[in-house]
Amino acid sequence: MSTRKALAAALALACSGAFAAGPNLGKPITPAEMAPWDISIPPDGAGLPLGGGTPAQGEKIFAQKCAACHGENARGGRNATLVGGDKIVNMDSTRTIANFWPYATTVFDYIRRAMPWPQPRSLTDNEVYALTAYILSENKLIGPDDSMNSETLPKVRMPNRDGFILRFPEKIQ
Repeated sequence: MSTRKALAAALALACSGAFAAGPNLGKPITPAEMAPWDISIPPDGAGLPLGGGTPAQGEKIFAQKCAACHGENARGGRNATLVGGDKIVNMDSTRTIANFWPYATTVFDYIRRAMPWPQPRSLTDNEVYALTAYILSENKLIGPDDSMNSETLPKVRMPNRDGFILRFPEKIQ
């Protein structure tokens, strides 16, 4: 047997015990440890938290925590434009809440889990409802006096709701 083959065989034999036991990636996470991260809100609104908010409340929060990136009245800043937008006709079209997002509940979900940058998950549920209400109102998808909560938010029909092919249609109620 050549030196290389002997070395390879010895290495394989030495490593076989370590791989037989598994890669030792840590301990399994418990349901209690997972609960704070299990915050996904599906299109039907299942799991929306208690609370609520109005466009007027959201306008104040937006000015403090969101306008620096999304511009005054959410109409364009150094990041995404949230209000307005023509029909999407190609990949260069501006995507906004009104012309792109298919469900109001996923707007809530995204704001709650990812905003404001760089402090995601720092907003209260009431602040997220209020910001969602403000953005929906600015897009003329709800009235300026409408309140968003776990009952009203899933009922908002977004203009592009039928503009997507669902990846997991069996998960939609």
